[in-house]
Amino acid sequence: MVEDLRPVPDWNHLAGVDSGEFGTLAGYSTIWLARAVGDEGRVLTLELEETIAAIARENLERAGVADRVDVVGGPAAQSAQCLADTHTEPFDLVFIDADKPSNPAYLAVALRLTRPGAVIIVDDVVHDGAVVDEHSDDVRVRGVRQLVADIAADPSLEATAVQTVGVKGWDGLLILRRT
Repeated sequence: MVEDLRPVPDWNHLAGVDSGEFGTLAGYSTIWLARAVGDEGRVLTLELEETIAAIARENLERAGVADRVDVVGGPAAQSAQCLADTHTEPFDLVFIDADKPSNPAYLAVALRLTRPGAVIIVDDVVHDGAVVDEHSDDVRVRGVRQLVADIAADPSLEATAVQTVGVKGWDGLLILRRT
């Protein structure tokens, strides 16, 4: 029923949150994260290609949020592992939108970089429904399928999938919460 629907959330409660991002690209989602965390929060984003990271830095500057974002170039799993090994402050929110075959590795290190109550969002997990094909040879599909298996096997995670449909086709994201 319509009366059971909740209103659109007020994202101002993300002010002061520390967030991590696997996969910066041009910085579109990074800008939204940085705006959501406000002046009190921080975003650390990991991008493999330094030339792409430089483009993201320019976009973050133009958007007026560069002061609260750290862009780290290099392999994301390796960079995140270094963060975990140095006992960096845990993230409250992690957004994973990088190469799909590495999603299981990204989740493993994201769990080391978060604490109970943290939210982890993984983008592009439906692939026009291809993820239901257990015999798929597509490395992206296999990465997502392994990610889902890892989530199902971890009793400290609650998760749901949300489908999206748009100009890029039929896809979706996973939203996880550490308990």
